[in-house]
Amino acid sequence: MSLNSYTSPIQDADVEKIRAILKDGNFDFSDKPYAYFSAKKGKLNVTVYEKGPKVLVQGKEAEDFVRFTLEPLVLGEAKLGYEEVNEPEMFEPHFGIDESGKGDFFGPLVIAGAYTDAKSTRALMDAGVMDSKRITSAAKIAKLSAIIRKTSGVKYDVVSIGPESYNKMYASFKNLNRLLAWGHSKVIANLSEQVPDCSRALSDQFARKEVLEKELARHGVSITLQQRTKGESDVAVAAASILARERFVTWMDQSSAKSGVKIPLGAGPHVLDAARELMAAHGDDILPKVAKMHFKTAKEV
Repeated sequence: MSLNSYTSPIQDADVEKIRAILKDGNFDFSDKPYAYFSAKKGKLNVTVYEKGPKVLVQGKEAEDFVRFTLEPLVLGEAKLGYEEVNEPEMFEPHFGIDESGKGDFFGPLVIAGAYTDAKSTRALMDAGVMDSKRITSAAKIAKLSAIIRKTSGVKYDVVSIGPESYNKMYASFKNLNRLLAWGHSKVIANLSEQVPDCSRALSDQFARKEVLEKELARHGVSITLQQRTKGESDVAVAAASILARERFVTWMDQSSAKSGVKIPLGAGPHVLDAARELMAAHGDDILPKVAKMHFKTAKEV
């Protein structure tokens, strides 16, 4: 499959360099949240984000743009197609772990894991698997989740902690990182049963390594644990993030339909109205069944 999505960190000076290239190419520019600019020409979209900064290239013409414009004129090196050489560790057998719902007032905390090897990593990359936080379409999340589950060689596990269980566990752990460590360890333990000879697990960094290692020991799992910031740049972690996001979004959609109230993502002032609407329709007891009660939003409600 040809590449239809590509992202890369860039230097500050590259922002204007890319802008000039796109202007010369007669791209149509538009504003986008958290981005310096976004530009489109035909079926090709190029967005330069402030955080990083980084460039995201999407569309059926993405691969040609990366190979013949971005790499030679901006990045100064050929990476596309050479991932096995530049990032050999990503193609070695390992588990990738990620979560969804941690920062959302409503909904569960979902932790997912995916096992990949060299062949399945390449297949997932070719299919466009990337960190779910960069995918805004629920339909795209669902499509990629189906691809991940069907890809030969991939093993996966998803642990969803619904709000009622989450609130009880948080009251017991009294610390979100300890709760996350429990969930990550549970997923790693479940994956280890499926792939006993896998010796390494990688997750995004959310707490001291010792916190997760302690939980893994309680689950009887002996494995080399790696944590790093931006762990979702690893394909196995990206696959896990997509599977976790799919389960989270599904819960939100089903609960919205069941309650008759549109339950929003995120946290902060915009969720207050939905919380009050839910309690008006179903009573005060509904809140612990749909929300994370240690959030300050719960007190405000």
